[in-house]
Amino acid sequence: TNDGVSIAKEIELEDPYEKIGAELVKEVAKKTDDVAGDGTTTATVLAQALVKEGLRNVAAGANPLGLKRGIEKAVEAVTSSLLASAKEIDTKEQIAATAGISAGDQSIGDLIAEAMDKVGNEGVITVEESNT
Repeated sequence: TNDGVSIAKEIELEDPYEKIGAELVKEVAKKTDDVAGDGTTTATVLAQALVKEGLRNVAAGANPLGLKRGIEKAVEAVTSSLLASAKEIDTKEQIAATAGISAGDQSIGDLIAEAMDKVGNEGVITVEESNT
């Protein structure tokens, strides 16, 4: 697979400083996968940008604690904005449309919506890879 968490798990570096950075990225990808199940590549790219720009700012004389506080405030603002624009999806059609976009294939979205319709909101759907 080519998702961020799978790729991050494969990274092994010799340099101790590079290894610390790689472990940070692995942790970001793993936590994102655990919490959301998706978005690991985006989270990895964002983490890399934060580290790169953070180090650049610290090298230019910025206060690391001030940067941390600024990042935390930005995260709060972005989270609030995303939650305010989020929409509940209730119908089978909305689920199919959302899943189809996420999968990049509307027929997969339709299958997911059908499965969710059968198991209900509290049900569990297990997907396994097959050779057939």
